[in-house]
Amino acid sequence: MPNLIEIPQIDTEPLASVLRCLQLKQTSSDSFQANNLPQMKRIYGGQVLAQSLLAACNTLENGLTQVPHSFHAYFLQGGSPSDTLDLRVRRLHDGRSFASRQVSAYQSGVELLTMVSSFQKQQSGVDHFVKAPKVPAPGELQSAFEIFRTMSHPVGKFLGKTVAFDVRHVQDHLYTTVSAKPGNSQQVWMRPRSEVPAPSALVSRVLLAYVIDQVMMEPALRAHGLTWLTPGMALASIDHSMHFYRDFDINQWLLYDLSSSSAQGARAVGQARVFSEDGVLVAEATQEAMLRLPPEGEYIKSKWTFDL
Repeated sequence: MPNLIEIPQIDTEPLASVLRCLQLKQTSSDSFQANNLPQMKRIYGGQVLAQSLLAACNTLENGLTQVPHSFHAYFLQGGSPSDTLDLRVRRLHDGRSFASRQVSAYQSGVELLTMVSSFQKQQSGVDHFVKAPKVPAPGELQSAFEIFRTMSHPVGKFLGKTVAFDVRHVQDHLYTTVSAKPGNSQQVWMRPRSEVPAPSALVSRVLLAYVIDQVMMEPALRAHGLTWLTPGMALASIDHSMHFYRDFDINQWLLYDLSSSSAQGARAVGQARVFSEDGVLVAEATQEAMLRLPPEGEYIKSKWTFDL
């Protein structure tokens, strides 16, 4: 079996735990095993997205000469953080420029996620992109880490210890309080709290797939005056797609321009455009999620709620 793609490792937590869980174990030519990050209730969806994308990358005939340019994934079941994941890859196509793979993530024989991804050799061609919105620089904004450290809620204490990326909201954050200005759009800056050693184009894209899941649904919450801790609110990703346009360094600040165009039928959609700090569009993502609220005056607790 060929050597696995090496993920840079560091000693500084909590990013060290993220990088460790992205170092897969190969069990056959097209099968891999992955560990989970510690979570309070269920596996974080961004973790499975990143691991599945990496599993596909590890089966490419041309190795690192091809990088992911898009993927589409469906979340089928929630998973337990206590059990390992089995990632099974199906080789759909290998061409001179493009390759495609299908990955299924299993836990205890149950399929949790299916993903189809596409890869391309880096090539030149026509080039244009939309401009980034004008927003305050990250140095002018409060870090979510500072907010987590002051929260008395168990969720805040857990995130204060485990969050690996520095998140800075341009608008009001939605961790504990309703936004003073409801709307269906927002911007956040994010970068790792520690340096990733010499990240390749592939590693940067995998880590972007990992972290973007944290904020995709916030515009939908903002539009309806909700927070992450709204009592009884149930939220779970249904599907997630991404397109990667240009290389970027995950260690640098990235601006996430987020919006929600629709919510209906207990589902909400979120869109994101991701820009480098100098305003270049590097990626886009779309996600649909289940979003349910309990009947007025009632409280329904399930594995999909975030409050304890």
